[in-house]
Order: sequence, then structure tokens, then C-alpha cells
Amino acid sequence: MTDPREAAARYRARQRSDGQDEDAESGTAPGIAAATDRAAFIETAIQVAIRRGDFDDLPGAGKPLEGLGGQHDPDWWIRRKIEQENLTGLGPPAILLRTEDRELDDQLDLLGREADVRDVLVDFNRRVIEARRQLQGGPPVVTEPRDIDVEIAAWTERRAARLTARAPETPEQPRRRRFRIRRRD
Repeated sequence: MTDPREAAARYRARQRSDGQDEDAESGTAPGIAAATDRAAFIETAIQVAIRRGDFDDLPGAGKPLEGLGGQHDPDWWIRRKIEQENLTGLGPPAILLRTEDRELDDQLDLLGREADVRDVLVDFNRRVIEARRQLQGGPPVVTEPRDIDVEIAAWTERRAARLTARAPETPEQPRRRRFRIRRRD
């Protein structure tokens, strides 16, 4: 069985040679002519699409292509998927700890008791130390463990500032309740 594409390429080659058997004389493969025709067809199709305006208003028009000037990252597609999907909890421990360290103060401010703050800080410090001990590769762990007493003092100050900002400056007068006397007729 012959490939229909190859047969078509041979037919076109024979038509171009005006009856001469080019394969026998020059020894060129008929696929070369088909490749040239294919490139010309593709270029023509692109030019027609440009004239029709099929490439106008595409997303990213006029913007530089991402990732052209930097180093080659074999995991570029993973990083892009994580960014697009806004996935959390994925990646090497060093990067996860950096992002958690940035957001730790805001997370601590949501807690209401000092014991809860202390537990979160102890857990965070344990994971930082554990990540430093592991030699699994990846980026180095540059996140420092947090001083628990200093962080609790800062949390207490932020909490007091929030409470004073939330408290009204002048206390409101309690509303008087007015009871209506209903008359029965």
C-alpha cells in the first residue's frame, strides 16, 4: 500500500517536469517538491488570513512574548499553571515558607487568643527548621524562624491598636425605649 500523500507528491512532481521523469534524471525525492508546495500553501493561507483580519485583536497583541530573554526553566509550564490557577500548597518547601512568612502577620491578626498565636508560631518555626535539615534539592531555605515572644508582643500591639481604632470616641447615649399604650376599644 502506498501513502496517498506520497502518490500526490509524485504526481505533482511529474506535472511540473512537463513529462520528464525528474526522479530518474536528478535523483531528487518527490517529497522535496511537496514540502516546497506545502510551505508556499501555508504562507499563502497566512497572507489571506492577515488580509481578512483573522489575526486582528488577538489577546496579547503588541505585548512581548513571555520567557524569551531569561534562562531556560524546564518547569516553566508548572509555574505558569500554578500562577494561572492560583494554586497554593504546591512547590518546594523553601518557596512555600517564604510566601507563608509574608502572610503570617495577617494570619496572626485573625486569631483572638495568645495561645493560638503561640501554637501557630511554634508550628511555623518547626517547619522552617525541618525544611533546613532536608537535603532534597530545590532553592535554599532563607526564611528565618520567628522569635515567639517578639511576635506575640507585636501581635498584642497590633490588636490593641485595632481595638482603639474600632472603639467610638464618644460613647453614645443609650436609646430610650418608648412603650406605646394600646387602647382596647
